[in-house]
Amino acid sequence: MNDPQALEVPARAQPTIALALSTGGARGLAHIGAIEALTAAGYRITAVAGSSMGALIGGIHAAGKLDVYRDWACALQKMDVLKLVDWTLSGAGLIKGDRIIGVLRELIGAVNIEDLPIPFTAVATDLDREREVWLTRGPLFDAIRASIAIPTIFQPRPVHGHRLVDGGLMNPLPLTPLLRSPSDYTVAVNVNGPPEVLPARAGPGRLARPRSGLRGKVAAFVKRTIGNHEDAAHGPGWMDTLTQSLDLMQQNLTGFRLASDRPDLVIEIPRNASAVYEFYRASELIELGRERTERALSAWQPQGRG
Repeated sequence: MNDPQALEVPARAQPTIALALSTGGARGLAHIGAIEALTAAGYRITAVAGSSMGALIGGIHAAGKLDVYRDWACALQKMDVLKLVDWTLSGAGLIKGDRIIGVLRELIGAVNIEDLPIPFTAVATDLDREREVWLTRGPLFDAIRASIAIPTIFQPRPVHGHRLVDGGLMNPLPLTPLLRSPSDYTVAVNVNGPPEVLPARAGPGRLARPRSGLRGKVAAFVKRTIGNHEDAAHGPGWMDTLTQSLDLMQQNLTGFRLASDRPDLVIEIPRNASAVYEFYRASELIELGRERTERALSAWQPQGRG
């Protein structure tokens, strides 16, 4: 008599990935689409490291709440983004950053990094000791707050008497924290890739009704301060200039990191896909991340495991 158990064929183990997520401001929303595409393709993410926006997306994924954040982000409009900004005229940055972190903590829940189901590293820069730091313990959103602190825009995050700022200053694509991760492959998602000619987006109608009152004054102030990278007549504002400068610096640093710690697969999103502050374009950027990841996976020929 045939033994039923002898006929069972063991399922092939699901291939595992250690995932590095880059800096990039609003472009980092493309990380969501990349993670969803990798998961849909049958890969299991077993470790995540991220800098700045990569730390935010990576940490929320490690907490198992990426779908909650995605739905919230896709509902944001321009004025909703402005409401999350807590401006300050004192200290070493224009934005405190407490409001957005408070909203995210309420949305996702308070959790410590060491309790996450997926190992996670947030990369920040210690201004006082002039070195890169890896945050692998303590409250998740304290680590994220430190990693996203773009100098002069966000106030530094004090941790144990040291000022921590954006991890992208030292390591915009953190592959090194993943070197000892037990995984089949290492995948990097770089949203600071070479610029490309992208399809034109539909903009607001020319005959849109002008704003009045406080709402109009706020919009005018933001336009003067931040600028409009799509408006050639007015030219870029100081934030556009600052973030473009940071992009160039991080592009060069990323090249060095990729050369020294070459991952098995690099997924690139062009850095002109959005401005750093265009968080209200979440759906579009998530879809771009998904499309570019699917394209990269279709062209990838991974080496045999084991």
